[in-house]
Amino acid sequence: MEGGRSWSIESYLNKYFDIPAKNPPGEARLRWRRAVGLIVLNRRRRFRMFPDLHSLNDAQRRKILGKVQVVINVHKAALQFIDGVKQYPLHPELIEEGFCISPDELAAVTDMRKDRRILKMHGAIKGIARKIKASLEDGVKEAETATRLRLYGTNRHAGKPPRSFWMFVRDALHDLTLIILIVCALVSLVVGLASQGWPKGTYDSLGIILSILLVVLVTATSDYKQSRKFIELDREKQKIYIRVTRDKKTKKILVHDLIVGDILHLSIGDVVPADGLFISGYCLVIDESSLSGESEPIHVSEEKPFLHAGSKVVDGTAKMLVTAVGTRTEWGRIMGTLNDDGVDETPLQVKLNGVATIIGQIGLVFAVLTFLVLMVRLLADKAMHFGLLNWSANDALTIVNYFAIAVTIIVVAVPEGLPLAVTLSLAFAMKKLMNDKALVRHLAACETMGSASCICTDKTGTLTTNHMVVNKVWISDVSKSVDGDTNISELKSSISGRVMEILIQGIFVNTGSEVVLGDDGKKTTLGTPTEVALLEFGLNLGGHLYDEYNKLTRVRMEPFNSVKKMMSVTIQLPNGDLRTFCKGASEIVLGQCNTIINSDGNIVPLSEMQKHYVLNIINSLSSEALRTLCIAFKDMNEIPSDQPISDDGYTLIALFGIKDPVRPGAKDAIMTCKAAGITVRMVTGDNINTAKAIAKECGILTEEGIAIEGQELNGKSSDELKVLLPKIQVIARSLPMDKYKLVTNLRSMYQEVVAVTGDGTNDAPALCESDIGLAMGISGTEVAKESSDIIIMDDNFETIVNVARWGRAVYLNIQKFVQFQLTVNIVALIVNFVSACIIGSAPLTAVQLLWVNMIMDTLGALALATEPPNDEMMKRPPVRRGDRFITRIMWRNILGQGLYQLLVLGTLMFDGKRLLNIGGPDPDRTINTLIFNSFVFCQVFNEINSREMENINVFRGIFKNWIFVGILASTVVFQVTIVEFLGTLANTVPLSWDLWLLSIILGSISMIISVILKCIPVEFKKTDIKPHSHGYELIPEVPETV
Repeated sequence: MEGGRSWSIESYLNKYFDIPAKNPPGEARLRWRRAVGLIVLNRRRRFRMFPDLHSLNDAQRRKILGKVQVVINVHKAALQFIDGVKQYPLHPELIEEGFCISPDELAAVTDMRKDRRILKMHGAIKGIARKIKASLEDGVKEAETATRLRLYGTNRHAGKPPRSFWMFVRDALHDLTLIILIVCALVSLVVGLASQGWPKGTYDSLGIILSILLVVLVTATSDYKQSRKFIELDREKQKIYIRVTRDKKTKKILVHDLIVGDILHLSIGDVVPADGLFISGYCLVIDESSLSGESEPIHVSEEKPFLHAGSKVVDGTAKMLVTAVGTRTEWGRIMGTLNDDGVDETPLQVKLNGVATIIGQIGLVFAVLTFLVLMVRLLADKAMHFGLLNWSANDALTIVNYFAIAVTIIVVAVPEGLPLAVTLSLAFAMKKLMNDKALVRHLAACETMGSASCICTDKTGTLTTNHMVVNKVWISDVSKSVDGDTNISELKSSISGRVMEILIQGIFVNTGSEVVLGDDGKKTTLGTPTEVALLEFGLNLGGHLYDEYNKLTRVRMEPFNSVKKMMSVTIQLPNGDLRTFCKGASEIVLGQCNTIINSDGNIVPLSEMQKHYVLNIINSLSSEALRTLCIAFKDMNEIPSDQPISDDGYTLIALFGIKDPVRPGAKDAIMTCKAAGITVRMVTGDNINTAKAIAKECGILTEEGIAIEGQELNGKSSDELKVLLPKIQVIARSLPMDKYKLVTNLRSMYQEVVAVTGDGTNDAPALCESDIGLAMGISGTEVAKESSDIIIMDDNFETIVNVARWGRAVYLNIQKFVQFQLTVNIVALIVNFVSACIIGSAPLTAVQLLWVNMIMDTLGALALATEPPNDEMMKRPPVRRGDRFITRIMWRNILGQGLYQLLVLGTLMFDGKRLLNIGGPDPDRTINTLIFNSFVFCQVFNEINSREMENINVFRGIFKNWIFVGILASTVVFQVTIVEFLGTLANTVPLSWDLWLLSIILGSISMIISVILKCIPVEFKKTDIKPHSHGYELIPEVPETV
């Protein structure tokens, strides 16, 4: 067990300053803010980014707004009934451009009242399209975009204007101690002018004011740059792409570029970005709970055509006509009322607020004691030599200076920059990650990812390239490789025309992809990679039939979802008969078939022996790491309108093997995770043999691990799961709730810090439940992205590992900064206090302490909190839940360096003049300047030491971090300037070259001290460490061997 001091600090932090990373309860957030108490010099700056706990959160506010909206709608309806239909004047510019409806009237058509009478009055959807000059098939003309933006508005919500630089200056000036120092400086100015005259009487006060001004400007500049980074990240978050038809072309555009009249394509998982009317679609189900507060999903159709911005597509696909955008939508008006109250505090920010509180309380005691000791000595001296009733202006000036020193000690002691260093480090990491294709949505996620001990990842697109092609096909007992034109021709020649006709028809009509005309005039295929691969295969077989089959009437359509693992469509054939096609997971579709079409085109029974044979074909293709899909059909006379398509009686047509190669760097990334103590588990909807083949190729599935199907996992009891979970490396044929169950059990049973990837709407529960939810930027739905903490923009597993690397860098950088700052705090407090007690004066003046405070606070945070990650970070186990933040290694370095600096400064302070034979007109100022100079150079070299807490080589990669080098160089340059040229203001004298050399040597010896300290073990290495249940051994905290 650690010493009492360390234990008490950790227990105090865990009691008052411990909050969860996701959805922290209000009670915990209120508890740490109360614990901080009055030990906050600048509440405005410290809590600037955090939300007001007394304000309602978004969910509560939207729920209330939903109830209020009902009252408003009733009120509007009553007014409309009394006054008749409201008249909307048509602006002359609208008439001139040929539009027949005003923006407000158009918005009223689709408002939350859903009054179909207004829509009918305008001629239904065709009448609305005619009035806004839009084609329901081709969309609007590209040339009219600017006109529509001007007349009907942009799809943007009113946001808060960014804060200016001077607002951050004002925040910095709200520091209580700086305000007190300004008052002290003004008092000193008045007393100095009265006693010493101009200009000598202004030097002390002017020095303090200039120092305060410098501190304020540096602080404001740092905060301003941080805010600009967060604004840039917010802009990236709003870059949502949607699919529209415009000018006969289907394309992807940014959501902010959406205009009235666009034909918007919706599918499962989309968030509706504007108000509009349903044109066509299948099984469209919408969730409007974010608008109305009602959780019951709404079925949208031609009879109920209203769609509203902010609602979510739960099921189905559709095309809608955009009728209102931006602030003219109900969602836009609601968003305009919601203030950006800030972001939730992260666990590390809260913990550092606790550390700052402890140090601040100690510093406050030292400051009061220092002032009392100085005053007692002054009064004693007055009583002995001049009498207590004999006071002069110089005595008043001395008291003001004593008070300024005490206040400055508080400035140094209360590390305001400590919690803000986390924000700085996170902002820096988030900016770098954005450049590396990872968009951090929640600040705490970047921090938490550094502690991730398990990553549950999807296969498709994350571990594989997501560039799919049909590689093999089995049809009518004929198996062919189809990776070239020659093989396609051979396949056509070996199969009868009827079989080929049904196969091509099934591919073209039962697809989620479509062939569109691009901006360059060429045809391109849009859709998911699997759908695109099948459609392109069909186009190679018989592309000339695409338009013909695409014109067939679709009577019923059931889109693919991750629960059914299949999709179906019912079409009407030219002769009036109905035909249903289904495709999906091979063994599921095969189980619904009782017949098969042979090579002659005849339908024959499918025996159990033949099913077993087809299953062997499926397993064979899966073992080659191919994704397998089956396609089947059945002819019907009629279909009940109130029932879903039945799941039996199908005729098997073909089996596809789709190739999706493993990403080139995936295996190396997984090996990096294993070396870092992070367990990687693959969770996929694919066949178990495909999953095992890919997992082995990536290095996920080992001899000790097991692969299991989701259904089997779901049937396990809690006791069985405790034994099984550590061994599970692959889950195949998983449902979204299987992923959710895996995450919850890993977190509850083993206290794992779990990161989980997701792309579908049904992945939202797992993404929310996990410690870090990772949504896919390319293949992910908007619902998944909204439920996530980080969006992986390139869907690449290497990017996930990079996020973990940066997360660890953030944690270690903050530990380095805390180690550096605590060392400065301890030395500065003890030196001034002891000097005041023994000598009767403080060797470090207010101006000097303000400069030291800037070195260790803002500049120190910039230097140490922005260190980039290195490979060594991924060769140690993750930080576990409940681990100490201030480790024994940190205490060893803090106390060792602190003792050395106290020894040096104490020697100079008490015996420096004799040892160095310092004479001259003002030896006291000379020795105090040397103490100040040596103290600063000790911090400069200790800042270099702090780059590595365990490793001896502290110079590795130093020149790759230009921020660190720049701050170090500027610190030295400014120190020379203060000592040599600003002595009048800083109370220093120019030093000779030998005293400069001595200062540098004394500072550099701290690097030798650092090497010695790192050779001292702070914990004996245990030889009986048992392997951890998660597949790695816990590594004790020991220093690196030399």
